[in-house]
Amino acid sequence: MNLKPSRRHEEPEINVVSLIDVVLLLVVFFILSAKFTDEGRLRVHLPHASSVPVEKANAEALVVSVTQQGTYLVNQHELLNSSPETLRAALLKEAGTNRSLRITLRADARATHQSVITAMDVLGRLGFAEVTIATVKEEPAGRP
Repeated sequence: MNLKPSRRHEEPEINVVSLIDVVLLLVVFFILSAKFTDEGRLRVHLPHASSVPVEKANAEALVVSVTQQGTYLVNQHELLNSSPETLRAALLKEAGTNRSLRITLRADARATHQSVITAMDVLGRLGFAEVTIATVKEEPAGRP
């Protein structure tokens, strides 16, 4: 006599189809996102140039300088502060209504990128079309 109840012993099973879908999506995500991390490895070294452009003789050129600390100078006159409004007022005072003046932007190599872009933005908003960025000619190795 068999007193034990008859039980069917079922094997537990795990449905892995949804797990495979999730893993596949993660693999695709990591492959796509890994491509974008290469852009962060760019190294930019400025401001050297292989040649210096020939300057046109024009006594009316306006020079905007950006120092290492981010302060601005307009025609060698230092401004009170580094705000875009002060730079705008100084440029309006120097240039008046003449927007055809050639502007030379001289930025220290260690100046922040933001201070240079701010100066370029102010010049663009005022309507100056001819803006040049001053660089120095890179000396070949071995020359003093």
